[in-house]
Amino acid sequence: MEKTNQPEPYAIPTPHQTFSSTLAEQLEELKTNELMVRFAESRERLAADPYRPAYHFVSPESSMNDPNAIVFWRGRWHLFFIAMPPDEFPDPVDIPKRWYRTSIGHAVSDDLVHWKDLPYAINPGIEKACFSGGMLVEDNRVISFYPGIEAGQMVAVSEDALLLNWRKHGPVNSSRGDSCIWKEGDTYYGLTGTRIKYLPDAWWPQMKLWATKDLVTWEGLGNFILHDKTPLTSRQDEGACPDFRRIGDKYILSFFSHTNGGQYFLGDYDNKAHRFIPYHHDRFNHGTVAPGGVHAPRMGEDSEGGVFNILNINHGLLSDDWDHVMSLVQRLTLGPDNLLRIEPVPAVASLRSTHQHIEEMAIPANEEIVLKEIAGNTVELEVEIEPQNARWVQLNVLRSQNAEEQTSITFYNYDRKMSRTGAIYDTPGVICLDNSRSTTLPDAWVRPPERAEMRRGSEPLKLRIFIDRSVVEVFANSKQYLAMRVYPERADSVGVSLRAQGQDALLKRFNAWQMKSIWG
Repeated sequence: MEKTNQPEPYAIPTPHQTFSSTLAEQLEELKTNELMVRFAESRERLAADPYRPAYHFVSPESSMNDPNAIVFWRGRWHLFFIAMPPDEFPDPVDIPKRWYRTSIGHAVSDDLVHWKDLPYAINPGIEKACFSGGMLVEDNRVISFYPGIEAGQMVAVSEDALLLNWRKHGPVNSSRGDSCIWKEGDTYYGLTGTRIKYLPDAWWPQMKLWATKDLVTWEGLGNFILHDKTPLTSRQDEGACPDFRRIGDKYILSFFSHTNGGQYFLGDYDNKAHRFIPYHHDRFNHGTVAPGGVHAPRMGEDSEGGVFNILNINHGLLSDDWDHVMSLVQRLTLGPDNLLRIEPVPAVASLRSTHQHIEEMAIPANEEIVLKEIAGNTVELEVEIEPQNARWVQLNVLRSQNAEEQTSITFYNYDRKMSRTGAIYDTPGVICLDNSRSTTLPDAWVRPPERAEMRRGSEPLKLRIFIDRSVVEVFANSKQYLAMRVYPERADSVGVSLRAQGQDALLKRFNAWQMKSIWG
């Protein structure tokens, strides 16, 4: 495949350097690279922002949007994401214009937790903006398949040590759209997401499948999802940011709705007809996308039967410098029930520092218990509660001394039978993440509570909670994930409390760790 030799009517003024190909040469060249110097200065300046996370990835400058890829290449993990260089529109008044001139940003990691900035990977040129695509790793190269605004679907290829140099090809003849790419035998398959299509029995995201052997001439294979009679999505949903991966002996298709956020299907894949047959649908986001909600997912191979996943999380407070952040990287696997298990990657534990532990204790009914020894706004909490017959149990974090501000994680304990009239009125447990009282700031937006079904069976309620200044992420029994942005105003909003309503509950385990910054 030859490089497309086309004029670049949309080139942006962001500095660009062509690097050597070997690792040693590239590391030396990066020491004096203009963007690397600029990024370091920007990170140092923005670190003073009280809402800028310490251990979640944030773009080194300006804003960012969807993750584009997590790929493992020559011993390192690479994260690519939609970036918004400020060069063409440096005035904060013009920040909205950056959304229409986006590049593909780049960072590298040894463990999916600690990240180092690299220069922008792909900038507009042939295309007016680079939007959300996917990447494929081969033995000798990495291929990017992404929508080029005002041009068409683009292919770009990199072969060097740190994936710093990219050669563009295209536009190609597939449809343009948020996309992913994979390979079966000698054939590449590309999926482009579009808006929903109404069927008499369901609303389904339309995702068009394309095939090629040379990455230049693509053949349309129709809609990728083989629908059945189960209405799995709402009429407000769409198939943006699709990503398709094998997980265990099944497949996962993640996607994004600009109304309802990050979602996924689990299903089977007919690799002869090239159709995906879903059996289950669920969400990474349990409310609207904005303000402060979970955005687009993007997955990567983990080589052990699962997949890694990362999402960006929207802002709820306007800034002239930055807004979106990335979630922690998650590891997704299938449980014995063929449903998804969601956990943070194990390497997150490397960020733990000062540890505090609370022994088993009763949580008396109708009384808030303030854990005076636990405090912080960059912490991990590991909590195990036996709700017993309490109607709900609640953990409040980022709590001010008199609860003027607090963010609440509440489990509604419906596991006990609610009615004597039979199972028709039985309701599964519900886990909620609520920031309705998280801030007293007059200009910060709050959102309705995130609410997800929580079937814990005979297990206690097991929570891993990650608090990072303006981000709260909750992993519940490895079955549900909830996250949102919060903006406490008060300096004393660092406390933690527990409450059980109606009847006593039992705190079985409570561990807290202060978390180190990933930036050193």
